[in-house]
Parts: sequence; structure tokens; C-alpha cells
Amino acid sequence: MASGSTIDALGQFELHPIFGSFGEALRLSQAPLFMAISSAVVLAFLYFGMKPKAVVPGRLQAAAEVSYDFVRGLAVDTIGEEKGTAFFPFIFALFFFILAGNYIGLLPFSYTFTSHIAVTFAMAITVFIICILTSLRFQGLGFFKHFMPEGAPVALSPILIPIEILSYISRPISLSIRLFANMVAGHVLLEVFASFTIMLAGLGVVGDVLAVTPLVLNIALTALELLVGLLQAYVFAILTCIYLREAVDH
Repeated sequence: MASGSTIDALGQFELHPIFGSFGEALRLSQAPLFMAISSAVVLAFLYFGMKPKAVVPGRLQAAAEVSYDFVRGLAVDTIGEEKGTAFFPFIFALFFFILAGNYIGLLPFSYTFTSHIAVTFAMAITVFIICILTSLRFQGLGFFKHFMPEGAPVALSPILIPIEILSYISRPISLSIRLFANMVAGHVLLEVFASFTIMLAGLGVVGDVLAVTPLVLNIALTALELLVGLLQAYVFAILTCIYLREAVDH
């Protein structure tokens, strides 16, 4: 928010107790509230979209069917028919949870929980743990052979193995930071240009004319954020599929 001549672009990411003393006692902030709202929106979309079960689908049913086919195709094409179908519910839930969070966060008076590093890291570490367990399930102890590149001299193992391990455990970090950073950057820009519009609009006729530029830029940024929100959900889901593919593939 703009205060006088200053712009607090990072203030929108602060967490505050909600529902008064009740929320303060439970340490309930905006993040879990909007996570619940996002989950409810996705469930309502699927329920009311698939409820008609019409042969010739309406718009909502068609959107639900396209969403289902898109994510299922993503999982099956990347992981494989059998294993992709098994992991599809997880990928579907992950994709639409992130997508709903990104889009709902663009609404006024809302909170973008995907801009919170604790949330994105929790999702990334969940994917990481599932991938390790899946690797051990399908590859057994042979999973650990991947930390020594095939054909590399044994003498280099003290150097190569730590590098490979470090590269592997950096996955949840890069996965979480990518989503977190993109959401934060987009919302900071929206806040800054919106504040410029308000500040310039208070400077009279000349200010009103000048305020048009940041206003137009904010509209363009909002459209860009809609695209980025979809792309980040897709990137998170496709990388999860790739990691799971490595886990099930010997």
C-alpha cells in the first residue's frame, strides 16, 4: 500500500491473525484460510461441472472434462500409462491447488498463499519425499547407484557422489523458490504500479494524465499474471511428473 510518498509493496505478504481472538488463539492467518477457499473452489468446480453428466456437455462440464484430460495426459505422457494413472490424482490435486491459489490471490482483499515460501516449500518437500519413497519402492537399493555416474572412474567417487547428492536434494529448493519468487515478483509489480496510479492521480489534471500510463501497465501486468499463474502451476506439475518418472523408471 502507498502511504504518503512511500510504497510498502511487501506489506501484502504479511500474515495476520483472522477471526479476532479466536484466530489469534489458534494462530490462524490468511494463508490457511485461502488454502481452504482454493480447495473448496476446485472441489465445487469439479462437482458442479461433472454433476450434469450430459452427453453434450455444457460450458462448465466441458471445462471440467478438458481440465481432467489435460492433467491426465500430462501425467500419463510423462510417467507412463500405468504409473501415470496411479499418480494422476496427486498431480491433478497439486496442479489445481496451485492454480486456484495463484488466481484467487489476484482478487482484491485476498491473499496469495503461493507467495509464501513456507507453503511452496511444504509442497516441494512433499513431492521430494514421495519421489524418494517411490524410488525405493520400484528400484530398491539400486536407487543409490544413481549418485555415482555410470562409467565414471571410481577414484572420482569422493567428489562425484557429494555433487550428485547435492544436486538431488536441491530439487525441492528450486521447485519451491521458482513458484514463490514468480508470485512475489508479480504482486510487487502490481502493487507498485497501482500505487503510482493513486499518487499521480492526486496531482491535478497533469497527474491524471500521467496516471494513465501506470494504469495501462497494471492492466497488462494483470493479464501477464494470469498467464504466469497458469505456467507456474504447469511447471510445478510437469517437474513433479518428471521426478516421478525417474523414480519409477529403472
